[in-house]
Amino acid sequence: MTELTLARLLKNVQKPGRYTGGELNSVIKNKQEVDVRFAFCFPDTYEIGMSHLGMKILYALINQMDRVWCERVFAPWPDMEENLKKEGMGVFALESLDDIKDFDIIGFTLQYELCYTNMLNMLQLSGIPLFAKDRKDLNHMVVVGGPCTCNIEPLADFCDAVFLGDGEESDVQFIELYRTYKLQNCSKAEFLKAASKIKGVYIPSLYDVTYKENGQIEAVCPKDGAPFPIQKAIVQDLDKAFYPDKFVVPFIETVHDRAVEEVFRGCIRGCRFCQAGMIYRPVREKQYETVSRQAKCLCDSTGYEEVSLSSLSTSDYTQIEPLLNDMLDWTQKDNVNISLPSLRIDNFSPELMEKVSKIRKSGLTFAPEAGSQRMRDVINKNIDEETILKTCETAFRGGHCSVKLYFMLGLPYETDADILAIGKLGQKIVDLFYHLEDRPKGKSVQVSISLATFVPKPHTPFQWMAQDMLSEVRRKQQLLVESIRTKKIKISWHESQTSLLEAVFARGDRRLSAVLHCAVQLGCRFDSWGEYFNMALWEQAFADCGLDMRFYANRQREYDEILPWDHLDYGVTKRFLQKENELAKKAATTPNCREKCAGCGANKLFKGGRRCAGC
Repeated sequence: MTELTLARLLKNVQKPGRYTGGELNSVIKNKQEVDVRFAFCFPDTYEIGMSHLGMKILYALINQMDRVWCERVFAPWPDMEENLKKEGMGVFALESLDDIKDFDIIGFTLQYELCYTNMLNMLQLSGIPLFAKDRKDLNHMVVVGGPCTCNIEPLADFCDAVFLGDGEESDVQFIELYRTYKLQNCSKAEFLKAASKIKGVYIPSLYDVTYKENGQIEAVCPKDGAPFPIQKAIVQDLDKAFYPDKFVVPFIETVHDRAVEEVFRGCIRGCRFCQAGMIYRPVREKQYETVSRQAKCLCDSTGYEEVSLSSLSTSDYTQIEPLLNDMLDWTQKDNVNISLPSLRIDNFSPELMEKVSKIRKSGLTFAPEAGSQRMRDVINKNIDEETILKTCETAFRGGHCSVKLYFMLGLPYETDADILAIGKLGQKIVDLFYHLEDRPKGKSVQVSISLATFVPKPHTPFQWMAQDMLSEVRRKQQLLVESIRTKKIKISWHESQTSLLEAVFARGDRRLSAVLHCAVQLGCRFDSWGEYFNMALWEQAFADCGLDMRFYANRQREYDEILPWDHLDYGVTKRFLQKENELAKKAATTPNCREKCAGCGANKLFKGGRRCAGC
């Protein structure tokens, strides 16, 4: 595509800034000096994709490679898609404006199951065969990474290669191997067989899946010497790992419009519903000096006036106070704000509150996840009501008058009493505010309760559990709403139909590839956006393929059933997950990793078998 053609297209779209490219710190290379072109695709809008840290890291890392050029590609919004179709054009990269069909490797990062149709739609718009078996040559190599690859089976028929775990090392090894095989004119089959030997690289075509008459999996069988199981890749030392010294700076506002600095990977907590807390184990921390230095470098190179400290639980960072002391020295001088997402209720100390008050004035967000103590024990949240109330008291005394709390409905072993306890907890927080003599004067309190429908996820202790039927989810939502008696508490929730579809694809098998293909042909895309999600089309796609959503979402599995993702090893053993589910039945808790090692198995991923941080 020429710049003139792009200019003509942009006259007819809602947000031209999504497609122009040319931002500060974007990488431009000479195509004549490049052997491998990598299209890094994010299957959602520019504003969401440009907020994703993993894309920033890998974009910079791949572009450091000799004779390799990585460019960014985002899903076109329907108005742009319509214009591309009228012009007979496909999806294009922002750096060169070239169609992705001109690239050697087309990589997608998969952060959410409801983005799967966008991935297929992007390939289809560019005329690239969707099924891996129909792409015969070494070019148009479709690869995927991200958290959804921990069960990639619903997309397996479309993918040539899948990156499991951390991508910094395996991605580079894969691209270097590809360059070698491309220059030697080797076949696709030869390359994929060789690539399967790279740790963390899964080649779906090298595994056959058979099914029983009842629809359950009978066996997953490797071919041609492919590894079994396939173990995820892991970065051992984050202080030595690659981290960008600059980010691409968008022309338009993005979802997270700030610099982002990763402080650690993994999580010491063992919440039984949380996939991220399991698949990113073991915990690996950066030294606080590394964090502060990298954060300052990013702010200097981008001009951002805010930096976010990123992790699954920022207040669990063992060096949080020395880090904030170090960062406040330069952030206050440079007028840079520090954002602290993912704060834990049980370690939100008055000392941390004092530092937060210097750098953050907005409402605070916490995630009790369940209203009753019994349910918090079931999910292994390891916090009690007294701690929740003390945390809110600390926030109120620190000048805050609004608190947002995240909860889940439909958790395993849940009762109506547990649902009603959510509203009772919200009321206790409201009452607490008005009983404090040193509360913010002249202000009223606002407690926002956000409800998510429980989705059973692979590689978690609840991976075997059934999701509530839609009718039951809606009954529970209404039960809670009717129990609220004050306007000081506001309740919101996510659409339960999308949670149903999320559960289907989170625990799906390879037969769902046919459903995804059918759904895309029916017009499904941007399924995570309410204005485009169409449940009727999905119901038609499942009916046309002879499959039932309830088989995947609303069916409880037995421990001895072969699960679609059992051959993908993320370090945490199935035995550990089963033990944790049994403890959940008894509402019994497991200490966090710093208190006592629970023997989850993630230690084995470290070279030499060393222990997880804090164990």
